Amino acid sequence: MDKKQRKALRSPYVHTLFQNNKLNFAMTVIASLLESLGYLIVSWVLKEITDTIAGTAQYGLAVAGIVAAVAVVVFLVGWAIDQAFFPKFLSVAMKQYRAHVFEKLMGKGIQSFSNENTALYLSALSNDANVIEQEFLGKISGAVQVTVLFVGALTLMVVYSPLLTLVAIGLSLLPILVSILFGNKAAVEEKRVSDQKESYTATLKDVLSGFAVIKSFKAERDIIRLHQSANGKVAEATRRRTKVNIHIAYSSGIAGGILQIGVFVIACVFALNGIGEVTAGTAIVFVQLLNYVLAPIQTLPPFYAGMKSSFSLMEKLALELNRNVDDTGESIVPELNKGISIRNLSFAYDENKPVLHGVDLDLAAGGCYALVGGSGSGKSTLLNLLMASSRNYEGEIKYDDHELKNVSSRSLYDLVSIIQQNVFVFNSTIKDNITMFSPFPEEELARAITMSGLGNLVKEKGADYLCGENGSGLSGGERQRISIARALLRKTPILFVDEATSSLDAQTSFEVLDAITNLRDHTRVIVTHDLDENILRRCTGLFVLRNGTIIERGNFESLMKQKGYFYSLFTVSQTE
Repeated sequence: MDKKQRKALRSPYVHTLFQNNKLNFAMTVIASLLESLGYLIVSWVLKEITDTIAGTAQYGLAVAGIVAAVAVVVFLVGWAIDQAFFPKFLSVAMKQYRAHVFEKLMGKGIQSFSNENTALYLSALSNDANVIEQEFLGKISGAVQVTVLFVGALTLMVVYSPLLTLVAIGLSLLPILVSILFGNKAAVEEKRVSDQKESYTATLKDVLSGFAVIKSFKAERDIIRLHQSANGKVAEATRRRTKVNIHIAYSSGIAGGILQIGVFVIACVFALNGIGEVTAGTAIVFVQLLNYVLAPIQTLPPFYAGMKSSFSLMEKLALELNRNVDDTGESIVPELNKGISIRNLSFAYDENKPVLHGVDLDLAAGGCYALVGGSGSGKSTLLNLLMASSRNYEGEIKYDDHELKNVSSRSLYDLVSIIQQNVFVFNSTIKDNITMFSPFPEEELARAITMSGLGNLVKEKGADYLCGENGSGLSGGERQRISIARALLRKTPILFVDEATSSLDAQTSFEVLDAITNLRDHTRVIVTHDLDENILRRCTGLFVLRNGTIIERGNFESLMKQKGYFYSLFTVSQTE
């Protein structure tokens, strides 16, 4: 990717930092200008006092005192403006940045997001955002100040002694070379730290998600070693970055010291020999002004490195957020009149390992169907393909007469709802979790609560009952009923159910499936391991999968009479 492409990639993110934030930024710059002006005034006062002592003053102590008072006022005004606007500038910038990133993230489709590393986004909104705030935005004010001081100091130096200024510029080449040498290296190390923190976040996420499994299998020591490895890589990357930053600080300091001492010695030689009209005050003020000439050399390299690091992090994030976002395709009416038809469907996650092959089936509108089979038979994969988890399949999937590959994802989500095994419940009220924070008429909400079997829960605890983090205040069955109520409230014509009862006890499992099979005006497709006769008899049709192929189809009675694979599965399930 060339420089122009990288700039285009990060540009919207940089723009977000300053959008609706221009006044705060402008006032922050003004505060920096005032502070810089104050320092330059103090330098002039210092020269005038020194020349007064030497008997060569042009204006005297009285004027110097008045000007010093002006400098104090300038400092106070700059301080007040900085205090009022700089914190607000940082706050608004990061608020807008995180909001922009999150909105872009919410724009991704299910099929693209499900295949991505979510730790990247966690790191981008936490660790990387902190780098942008501290190493880029937080140093803008200082960068502006030292730049203005550099220009102002150089101007005064030229006025006081053009010859001595030329000497100072010549000696300044060394610190500038140091800045260029280490600037790019610092950006590389900052990106390395970001990558390792992203990996560490992914490890933490996996460990915390699988905590119960780790404990039950007594795998603590192995997981500790895994954590130590990831933690060590972060520490090593941080060490290398810190080492580079120390190199920058010390190299800039040494180069600056050489510049300062060299200019001061030459100024003394000029003053003692009457060269270039250099006075004692000029020699002293040159040392003072050199601090301001040195300041950019010491301040701008870290700022430049931080800015490059921030831009690099934005580019990395933008690249991921822009990937697989386009939701092209036709918009269809959220209705199912004929049904879903699948013809000669084949699919493989890996080219050499097909998961589905030659699948044919018809799901009539309004029917209730079950996909059954052993583990790894392709049931969930088939359901996921119906949800457009991937469009890289062979054959055809049609909703009425619309080929799924040609239908936009947003349009599909108006047609289909899914109830999965893992139901996410927000730490909010039962009502909010059912409505997903959208407004619905009370009568529709009440209908969804009743039809999903949540009536007793709402009656007992109230619709404003807080569910707890990830639904910790609810039972598994209650969480599943919330997911059913969500789907009913949306009134999508099609309802997919993917192993929704696998973690529930037999009674609760039956109650949840009973609620689903009793629904009317919905086309229901259920993937289940629970071969409950009372539930399966209510299904319009059963499709039995084995090794990615439908080997049997029919209703419960016809399949039992065949005494084939389904008969074996069902018989074994009754003896467990």
